[in-house]
Amino acid sequence: MALITTPFGRHSTAAEVVEGIDLSDKRAIVTGAASGIGVETARALAQTGASVTLAVRNTDAGAQVAADIMATTGNRNIHVAPLDLSDRNSIAKFIAAWREP
Repeated sequence: MALITTPFGRHSTAAEVVEGIDLSDKRAIVTGAASGIGVETARALAQTGASVTLAVRNTDAGAQVAADIMATTGNRNIHVAPLDLSDRNSIAKFIAAWREP
């Protein structure tokens, strides 16, 4: 069995990982994007030019994150949508409402 290798290590940043990747014609949904690793995942995707939807329980916090990501990346295609993955009704509403940003 061959080992999978990568040039990245535990000190690599998200910016280093996505450097040179162009996702300008792609869409991404990031759950849990109001804090922590979700924010940084959304920011990294935004840096690649992707249109990013922040799927969050707290839309006020999501709006603050979206504003910060737009300010730091220059990507204006950042959207916020309510989503609670522990609530089936919330999931159904998200699916019904989500469309191409």
